[in-house]
Amino acid sequence: MGFAFIKQNFQDWVTQQWVIVSGKKINSKEYEWLLGPFGNTNGVGEKFIKQLAENENLEICTSKLSKGLINSINQLNLSTIEINKLSKNVIDFYENTSSYEFELKTNWNPIFKFFGYLLKILFSNRIEQLNIPMKNRKNTKGMNSDIIQLIDKKNKKVKRTIWLRTIKKTKQVVYSGVYETCTIPNGLTCIKAMFPLPNGNATVILEPCVGSNGELILKSAGRKIGDSGFYFLLKDKSGNLWTNYIKSFKDHLTVSFNDGKIKAKQTLKFYGLRVLNFEYEIKKTQTTPYKINSWL
Repeated sequence: MGFAFIKQNFQDWVTQQWVIVSGKKINSKEYEWLLGPFGNTNGVGEKFIKQLAENENLEICTSKLSKGLINSINQLNLSTIEINKLSKNVIDFYENTSSYEFELKTNWNPIFKFFGYLLKILFSNRIEQLNIPMKNRKNTKGMNSDIIQLIDKKNKKVKRTIWLRTIKKTKQVVYSGVYETCTIPNGLTCIKAMFPLPNGNATVILEPCVGSNGELILKSAGRKIGDSGFYFLLKDKSGNLWTNYIKSFKDHLTVSFNDGKIKAKQTLKFYGLRVLNFEYEIKKTQTTPYKINSWL
């Protein structure tokens, strides 16, 4: 059995040791589709972005061109029928995410709200990650949304795309996630969101499909390691890699265009019980600049 790094915060050590005890030891070659950047014990949040750039010999892109969570919707490998059905406005949002702003409404299930507060007290406030708003609100306009691209210093190609969301007033990091696509073992192309944690990360892999009204549906519907779903990953003190697949946790996100607005609804469930709902109104704030794809 492996052991987590001892010289770190006690709460982090306990959760990492839990991943080791209840999870599975993996190798990097077989699980390349799952792996991604890990956080350090001396900071996640915005610090992670600079650390990642230094560790991978990259630089932050300073281009004023619009930046997307993905460069092209074709990266999802949807069928021609699905691409033709998918709303062009939803496609524009994913390809030009930095040109949009958000209004957010949260709705907690009272049963799980206590655990949300516990998460903030023990982890989120300290490591500047997964700071989910606790109050049920009609809307939250005080949130910044930034797409940060890390590029190769020589050829200027995008290597990492980070979606950073912070509270405008306090500058507190809500989410700092690395986004890309991956191909899971069954051959399906998915969106992968990796949220760095001390000595590891929390990774959500979402299967894409297109609904009857042109909406993009992203869901974690798996049952075992190798499927879409929620993973904890970490590196122990000996450098071994471990993962724990949380099959009881499900994520369902729908992004649609109706009545001239882009809207997104996200539901998180645990053992079939609703934990939390997010509702977003997404508004374009600027004309999308022409993308120069020669270096993308």
